[in-house]
Amino acid sequence: MSRDARWKALLELLVERGRLDVEDAASVLGVSAATIRRDFDQLAEQQMLVRTRGGAVVHGVSYELPLRYKTARHASEKQRIAKAVAELVAPGEAVGLTGGTTTTEVARALAVRADLASGSPALTVVTNALNIANELAVRPQFKIVLTGGVARPQSYELIGPLANGVLSQVTLDVAVLGVVGFDVVHGAAAHDEAEAAVNRLLCERAERVVVAADSSKLGRRAFARICAAGSVDTLVTDAAAGPETVRGFEEAGLRVLTV
Repeated sequence: MSRDARWKALLELLVERGRLDVEDAASVLGVSAATIRRDFDQLAEQQMLVRTRGGAVVHGVSYELPLRYKTARHASEKQRIAKAVAELVAPGEAVGLTGGTTTTEVARALAVRADLASGSPALTVVTNALNIANELAVRPQFKIVLTGGVARPQSYELIGPLANGVLSQVTLDVAVLGVVGFDVVHGAAAHDEAEAAVNRLLCERAERVVVAADSSKLGRRAFARICAAGSVDTLVTDAAAGPETVRGFEEAGLRVLTV
């Protein structure tokens, strides 16, 4: 296992558990305790965790794993979801994309669609995610509109009044939301209130709203609400979503696609 893969796995385990012991981490990853100690020390130097006697704890009271350190958990599900979401977009439309791992996969799925290989433009993509804009900017057939704002390092998203200023001047055919949690009662949510505010405006500027979320996000709540479930037209998730969960969203008026 490479160092990068090991660090990603360690940080995700730490976020899930809140605390990791050296011996436990070594056992889970199948490496030596000395390697884990060295990894913990180096990650502590980068302020990605706090070193303790015999292990490590998360950095801070509330912690969100930065995008660049997220492992490919549910990777195959996210790729299937992304392909299905991309198929909901028609050539020539204006698409809004929030930040996140699943929406990044949606951007990649759009980039390889054969019917979007040419056009003037083949697609207009409006995003506040720096990484998505960077990936799609090399596609000359796509018109890329990047909001202004202050970069949020955890998600590569631009937030704040500068982002709001751009979004208030555009109209979108579809907004695709990546979420931390999506619940029938509590709606779609993110960790950060400023990120949620930009995502909410993206929804308000769109004719239709699509939530792209793997089944682990369903029924979960998060701190900052983006929008009510009733504001979402379509939920695209994976086949592991429970029948009762799917039924709940359908009864709330959503179209649910499981892939």
